[in-house]
Amino acid sequence: MKIIATTRQAQGTGASRRLRRADKLPGIVYGGNVAATPIELEHNPIFYALRKEKFHTSILTMELDGQEQLVVLRAFQMHPYKPQVMHIDFQRVNANEPVTMSVPLHFFGAENSPAVKISKGLINHARSAIEVSCLPKDLPEFISVDLSGLTAQTTMRVSDIVLPEGVSAVVRGNEDPVVVSVVAQVEEEDDTATDAATDAAAPAAAPAASEAK
Repeated sequence: MKIIATTRQAQGTGASRRLRRADKLPGIVYGGNVAATPIELEHNPIFYALRKEKFHTSILTMELDGQEQLVVLRAFQMHPYKPQVMHIDFQRVNANEPVTMSVPLHFFGAENSPAVKISKGLINHARSAIEVSCLPKDLPEFISVDLSGLTAQTTMRVSDIVLPEGVSAVVRGNEDPVVVSVVAQVEEEDDTATDAATDAAAPAAAPAASEAK
């Protein structure tokens, strides 16, 4: 995915406001042992690109003043109620150095697992993405997670995910966060059966006393 940007000459709140009125988007690109560079971009292409999952997780090519460089999206700010991007941050990446990114998880196969088909359990997704480290060329758009082997006793952790070659999970210390767990369903008792059992257990009513003659 390619981004066209130019160096932003005027800076400050007033300058950014004028850019936005002209359908431009102020931003910045930093990193790579190069000074941070204020940039401006066309607003609408970025606004629609942000709706795509791939834009958030891919290595992007930025053409800045005619020179291409590799970047990743790091942050963006939206207007509180307008469909408008207010600011966007990119980080330069080196093709020969590992990059750390949050990559979405795409789950499949849960409906065919013993946890669902046999145990009638509910699948709880504790995480929708994990942080990984890899060379830019190896960065996956998403990671597929097969849930077809889940059982009622299964707890899937980050270490259980099969990662693409060259990709490693980033965790803190000895943590191994839960990704998926199975929650057992509590079946409700049939109300009719319950009422019938209650009636059967109740003592019979005493016969009415006969009227005195």
